[in-house]
Amino acid sequence: MKRALFLLSLAFILAAVAHAETGVKKKRALPHEYGRVILNNSSEKAGLAPVVFDHWLHRAKYTCRLCHVDVGFAMKAGTTGIKASDNFNGYYCGACHNGKTIADGNTVFKACAKTPGNEEKNRCQRCHSLGRNVKPQYDFQAYTGKFPKERFGNGIDWEKAERDKLIQPSNYLEGVSFKRQPLTAQKDFALNPKLEGMPDIIFSHKKHTVWNGCELCHPEIFVGVKKGATRYTMIDLFDGKYCGACHITVAFPMLDCQRCHSKQVQ
Repeated sequence: MKRALFLLSLAFILAAVAHAETGVKKKRALPHEYGRVILNNSSEKAGLAPVVFDHWLHRAKYTCRLCHVDVGFAMKAGTTGIKASDNFNGYYCGACHNGKTIADGNTVFKACAKTPGNEEKNRCQRCHSLGRNVKPQYDFQAYTGKFPKERFGNGIDWEKAERDKLIQPSNYLEGVSFKRQPLTAQKDFALNPKLEGMPDIIFSHKKHTVWNGCELCHPEIFVGVKKGATRYTMIDLFDGKYCGACHITVAFPMLDCQRCHSKQVQ
């Protein structure tokens, strides 16, 4: 009976989401495409192909907080307004892609140049690759082959991969970040979905602060810091708000209901 109520509740949620998203089922992204962002504010205007940005590779090397707080990328695709001049002046992508930064023992290639020569023009295609036959430096399957697996998103349990030290994402960038004293993470707590038969959500600050710190979520995504201060619905989440700012784009998607609704119904 309880299982039936859970499945019925889930069916209602998914039906509401389908209605909110025009009723057309979206194509499920391939694992290496999940979290991919296409940047085209200025590319085609400059005669270049749009930039293809893969979150999976960057999250393996850097925390979300480093890029979205210290470096300053907006959380919504296409709203940062990056220009080539920003990059070669050391902002946004250019904060790391400067030909000097070391990641995984390798020098990160330089992004943009004021007066690009032939070498720079060839390098442009490493990012400006949409619709072009460009072989990436890192192959998704080869890079993530030994990572722990999960069912949805790009099929990788990034939380466990970090915990098992298969990846050690950097949270500090010289000349951009400043040293922070670590805060004591709050204990896990339950959130009641107030829907009969639906398991409670167990929220872990500890798991989220590894990647986000505190300032990525507060105060812009969650205004209040007191439990229950921010009210939202599943429709809000699927609309990209609150938890949906990450969990419909890069972090594991909300179709993986049991990853959040994990407290068994009594």
